[in-house]
This record gives sequence, C-alpha cells and structure tokens, in this order.
Amino acid sequence: MPGFKVAKDRLTLLLGGNVSGDFKLKPLLVYVSENPQALKNIAKALLPVVWKSNPKAWVTQALFMDWFYHHFIPEVEKYCRAKSLPFNVLLVLDNAPGHPPYLDDVHPNVKVVYMPPNTSSIIQPMNQGVIATFKKYYLRRIFSQALKATDNSEMTLREFWKSYNIYSAIKNINASWQEVTESCMNGVWKNLCPQFVNNFTGFEKVQEEVVNNLISMSEKLELDLNEDDFREFFDTHAQELTNDELRELEKQRKEVEEEEVEVPTKHFQTKLMAQAFALVDVAMAIFESQDINEERNAKVSSAVHDALKCYSVIYEEMRKAVTPLSLKSFFQWVDKYKETLPSTSQPVPSTSTTHTPKKLPKLSLTVPSSPITDDPSPTSSLPASPSTPSRELSPSPTNLAEQV
Repeated sequence: MPGFKVAKDRLTLLLGGNVSGDFKLKPLLVYVSENPQALKNIAKALLPVVWKSNPKAWVTQALFMDWFYHHFIPEVEKYCRAKSLPFNVLLVLDNAPGHPPYLDDVHPNVKVVYMPPNTSSIIQPMNQGVIATFKKYYLRRIFSQALKATDNSEMTLREFWKSYNIYSAIKNINASWQEVTESCMNGVWKNLCPQFVNNFTGFEKVQEEVVNNLISMSEKLELDLNEDDFREFFDTHAQELTNDELRELEKQRKEVEEEEVEVPTKHFQTKLMAQAFALVDVAMAIFESQDINEERNAKVSSAVHDALKCYSVIYEEMRKAVTPLSLKSFFQWVDKYKETLPSTSQPVPSTSTTHTPKKLPKLSLTVPSSPITDDPSPTSSLPASPSTPSRELSPSPTNLAEQV
C-alpha cells in the first residue's frame, strides 16, 4: 500500500515433539527485547512459551543450553513418568550454529545426535511439514481476527495491524501450535524413521484447505492476494534480517514505545467473575435446550465446568476473604476502643484558675474495610506494538526447529 512501512519486527521459535506425536514441547521464543511494553503486567513464567531475548532474536548456544537444562529435560522426564516409560531420550538436532557440539555428554539419560550438514530440508522432521503447517495456521488465525475486528467495528485493517503486539503473537502462537495434530507430528518422521509412522496421508490436503481459507478471507479484507503471494510470504520469512533492517527495526520499536500508554495491572474481581460464571451457565443452558443428545451435552457441560475449576477456586477464596464482620466481633472491637479513651474520673490539668473538664474525643465507629475490593470496570487491553511473525533459523530437537 502506498505510504505503508512494513514492520521488520521478528521473533524466533524453536518447535519440537516426539515420534508418536502425542507430545509437543513448549515452544522456545526468542525476541529482541527482554521486557516489551505489551508484557509489562504479564508474568513471563506463566506464558505458553519459554520467553528469552537476544538483540537479533537469534538462538545462541547460551540460550540453547539454558533451554536444554531447564526446560527440555524436565518436560521430557515428566512425560516419561506420566506414560510409565523409562527416561531414556534420543534428541535429534541439525547442525545449526546455536546448537552446542558437546550436548551428548551433558546428561546420562539423553543421547544427542546431529544430522549431516545440508540435510535439514530432506530429513529434519520439523521441516517436513510441521513448521509449514504451523505458519499457515498462525496466519489464518490473524486473518480471522482482522476480519472480525473490521466487521464488528469501525477499525481499519491498518489500525488492527498497528494494535497487533508481541502478546497477541504469543497467544496466536500457542493456539496455532495446539492446532497441529498428532498425526501431523507423527507423519513428519517418514523420511527419518518410516517404521514409526502410522498411516499418514500427507500435508497437501490440510495445507491446501488452509490456503483456500486465507484467499477467501483476504478477499473479504479487500486484499488482492493469491496462492503465489502466500507462498512467497512464507518463503521470505525464512530469511535473516540485514544490519540495515535490524537498525530500522530498532527505530520502529522506539517510535511505538513513545506512542504506548500505561495499562493497569490485571487482577481478579469477584463481581466480574460472578458475571462470567453466570454467562457460562446461560450459554450451557442454550446448548442444552437445543441438543437432543443428552449424553453429549452432559460431557460438554462437565468438560466446561472442569476447565473453569481453577477460576472457581480463586473466586471462592476471594469470597471468603471478604466475609462480613460478625456482630459479636464488632462489639468486641468497640469495647477495646473504649479502653483507649481517657478516664472521666481523673481531673484534667489546667494552668487557669477555672477547671474545665477536657472534652472527650468523638466516638466514630467504622468497620475495618475488606482487603479485597471489587472494581466494576474491567481492565483495559494491552498496548499495541506492531509485530510481524518471524524468520526461521534451522534447529530442531526431538525434532526441534526454529522458525517463524
């Protein structure tokens, strides 16, 4: 578009999973900034990604070692315990610069093997369809959100993209990663370990369907895009940024930070939580009134309430914390207050010849306020910081692959 400056904001993801496809690693995300404004009130340890930073958004050997020790080994060990499997792991990596060459001697239960140079595109599992499918899911999710935002409000596509920040990207990364199926994760091993692949039919049908959805949504967004445009888009995101582009990226980031406003800290409010639970009950009642399959409705209702159980616990704890003061406790407090008042039988010293009793302070009784307050106004949305999904490095454990 004339006058539109393309944002060069980038991040790197490291993706991986096991051969059977029932275990996906929590993605490692490397961003150029350690504390972006969009994550100011967000606990990074609770993000659905492993958050790391590097001035060029690269996976360095130091970052990889930290991830290997503190995230990969604990995650895989937990999976093995859950499946009653012995903790013996084979980690497959390619020869990326960010992969330390001495990993095979780090842990006695983790055997690390490196694929031959220049074979990533042929046998590296994540490069056989997982990354490409993930990228398409990610872009489709963004297009869907843009379409919804421009349809339901006066927001333009340019305004939507300007409001898209790193926190928006993280949420879409998580949802898109969950969307990658078990059969997809298993099927990418066909060139490396074909004996472990179960009746995989290929990625062509899945990716064709997603691209058709993207083309359809692009038409509704009044974008003149075709299949070749999307293919070019995905291919260019594998290229590294030049020094000039990195300098431009830093300039854009500073401009955005100057425009961003302070946002309030998130906190739970009992009144709003009660409203949310009520809306969930209304929604489930609507489904129940239309569903002739009682068993299906019961399963859905049970699953929804189980998923919300963590919020129910928080809500009940907050309600207990604001329990009203009992009448007995109130009068006990009054009695203690009276004991602090000066006695009326004692004469009040005075330098004058006329002795006038000193007035007692007025008794103003107030019930101590609750430590929990309900602010009926919801918290505002996070500030915007233009961000585009990023380029791919190469690594891939268990079959890791760095991208976006």
